Amino acid sequence: MTPTTSWANGGNGANATAKFDVLIIGAGIAGLYQLYRLRELGLNVRAIDAASGVGGTWYWNRYPGARVDSEGHVYQYLFSEDLYKGWSWSERFPSQPEIECWLNYVADQLDLRKNIQFGTTVQSAHFNETTERWVVATDKGDVIDTQFLVTCCGMLSAPHVSFPGQETFKGQAFHTARWPQQTVDLNGKRVGVVGIGATGIQVIQTIAEKVGYLKVFVRTPQYILPMKNLKYTAADVEAYKSKFKALTKLLPHTFTGFEFDVEHAWAGLPPQQRRKVIEDCWNDGSVKLWIASFAELFFDEGVNAEISEFVRAKMRERLGDPELCDLLIPSDYGFGTHRVPLEQNFLEAFQRANVEVINVKTSPIERITTEGIQTADGTVHPLDVIILATGFDAGTGALTRIDIRGRDGRSLKEEWGRDIRTTMGLQVHGYPNLFTTAVPLAPAAALCNMTTCLQQQVEWITGCISYLRGKNLKFIEPSKALEDQWVAHHDELASTMLIAKTDSWYLGSNVEGKPRRVLSYTGGVGRYRQKCDEVVASGYEGFATH
Repeated sequence: MTPTTSWANGGNGANATAKFDVLIIGAGIAGLYQLYRLRELGLNVRAIDAASGVGGTWYWNRYPGARVDSEGHVYQYLFSEDLYKGWSWSERFPSQPEIECWLNYVADQLDLRKNIQFGTTVQSAHFNETTERWVVATDKGDVIDTQFLVTCCGMLSAPHVSFPGQETFKGQAFHTARWPQQTVDLNGKRVGVVGIGATGIQVIQTIAEKVGYLKVFVRTPQYILPMKNLKYTAADVEAYKSKFKALTKLLPHTFTGFEFDVEHAWAGLPPQQRRKVIEDCWNDGSVKLWIASFAELFFDEGVNAEISEFVRAKMRERLGDPELCDLLIPSDYGFGTHRVPLEQNFLEAFQRANVEVINVKTSPIERITTEGIQTADGTVHPLDVIILATGFDAGTGALTRIDIRGRDGRSLKEEWGRDIRTTMGLQVHGYPNLFTTAVPLAPAAALCNMTTCLQQQVEWITGCISYLRGKNLKFIEPSKALEDQWVAHHDELASTMLIAKTDSWYLGSNVEGKPRRVLSYTGGVGRYRQKCDEVVASGYEGFATH
């Protein structure tokens, strides 16, 4: 099939109707791989992205200090040894500019740009029940007719939180997920950072020594893990590249898609041995203590309390000041029940004379004024630059900001506003031929190395579309019964975990009015893959096809 109109290398066919086999929304890690795999099937595929270039998360999140907390050698595609070995990381945990360069390398090596339309936002996607195809409209006036629609919009891509009066601020204000491409001069400025999640931590530790004065607005303190970010030598690069075949066999089957997995049971070790495992994991300088020390960390309150106190003691030792300890060390939730960020001298930044903590738990931010940030006690904090590290409408936000309508005119935004449901995080009942990646009820950023999980989801979607085409089927949709089964399975697993008892973005509790449900599948990457493989082996039992 050929398109009615052609877009060459990111151009657009404004106000024309184009016809494709598959339309992909997003050109990040999932979108690029999905484009490659479907194009290899001989399908007529187009990807659309709001950005001016590839990268997804790593295009938009270019704030100071942005870097990945998965090690570079596992944060890669594993479908091609040549592609894997053709790129060399300069350090253990690469920074945003290097990751963006890597994704541009991928796009160039696979010649993907010719099938991507940049600088375009998808505004609506409506399923036409007569043609059994999707009609997609963009902000450029494009109308696209496609058999299959695949969303690769990212788990953490819809910025969340703005404050009254934000538009009146006379200085500069940025959300970290929409940081400008041009350099932002912070030298000597009065800067306010709102939020100390993973992003806020990276920003604060990076800019503290550059700004004139830094005010950090803290509501929820975070447990942290120290990042040991080694610069790679040629020998280091050769060593990790030599593990390619082993990684392709290992990563898809570990609990979190990382190279390491839980090796010990808490009850099976005496106290001294448990302490050694905890210390060794802490000293690894990665997320290992969080996801590969003891599985009981996630289920057993006693085990969690002991590991939580271990981390608190490490933080107190570094902070010293009792007042800072009260403000920056968690006391009302356990380690690992929120995302645990990696950091480099984050705590030490607060010992600087030019850094001040503002407690917005006791006196919340009320509004932004022309001069700065006003808190509930009436204080106006004068600022030149405001940096909002306030997180995301995780999992759902990227899709609910598009007007997606399925059979009978049903609205995904309205349905997810009542109850967040999917079938394996890959399809949604009532939305035929709509495939999704990085959405709720599949492994995601909470408990997964995202490249591992996204590759698996892309491969399942590719296999499903290939199956349909091979049997001359035009339509697939999960039944309500199947979706009910998956939601029940997901919830049963999640209910056993301490995550389900702790308010965080893992449950969507950072977004007012969002239905409460653990967003990420908690059964493990390997188990999820097995469940998905079973669906394929059954001939997609529980799905309606014709």
